[in-house]
Amino acid sequence: MKKTVLLFLTILFLMGCSEVPEAEPVEKVTEEIEEQIQEELEAEEKETEETLDHAIDRSEETTEDTDEEKTGFIPAHVVRVVDGDTIIVKLDNGQEERVRLLLVDTPESVHPNKPVQPFGPESSQLAKDMMPVGEKVYLEMDVGERDRYGRLLAYVWVGDKMFNELLLEKGLARVAYVFAPNTRHVDRFYEIQKKAQQQAIGIWSIENYATDRGFDESVVEEKKETAATPAPKAGCDNPTIKGNHSSSGEFIYHVPGGQFYDRTNPEEMFCTEEEAVAAGYRKSKR
Repeated sequence: MKKTVLLFLTILFLMGCSEVPEAEPVEKVTEEIEEQIQEELEAEEKETEETLDHAIDRSEETTEDTDEEKTGFIPAHVVRVVDGDTIIVKLDNGQEERVRLLLVDTPESVHPNKPVQPFGPESSQLAKDMMPVGEKVYLEMDVGERDRYGRLLAYVWVGDKMFNELLLEKGLARVAYVFAPNTRHVDRFYEIQKKAQQQAIGIWSIENYATDRGFDESVVEEKKETAATPAPKAGCDNPTIKGNHSSSGEFIYHVPGGQFYDRTNPEEMFCTEEEAVAAGYRKSKR
């Protein structure tokens, strides 16, 4: 009995010390759940926006890369013109490259083992006029990037004009070194060359000079030897100033000691420079 009473009192004591926590109102619980849901939605929205931004950036980068690959153009600045068909450029990364123009060949003007060939200086001068130091050009690549000498092979654009074509148009180059797969513009090049041949301008003004194997300067020497000496102008017995009509239609006179004097085939001879000027000629710049 005593044990029963003690047990009963112990239970009452424990019940008095223990309090059942009061349940939170339903409205408060609902509000907390809604806030939590809202925070999760905002976090997901932010993550989605960041993912879209990243995707757009990658898309733009991919588009730029695709455009560059599609056009095949590489911007560069001219460092030096070597001759009519070879230039040295600096790429945007600072690297210098020697560039050989694709599918064209100009007469020699600076070859260490060959003499200066007719129209070599003219083609080189055209390159210098069109592509002065610092000029921005664009290199259009074909399939093969370099030749066996390590030079870049390219179609060189100055503004909206391809310089390879310009050389052919003016009769200062022949279509040459046609090796697959670098033949993207070869058909058009042959069409341009045919027009220059029909007009007999530049290298095509000298019969048999431009051949499939290169330029044969021996025919020029033969022409010089067989050409009749023009009748001397009145006023002296031994005129030494040579008057010549260039391929572009200019009347140019050359004086002894000039760079092109010895290989100029004169149409007229003059005793003095004054006579040449009076006849409508201008002095050669070299």
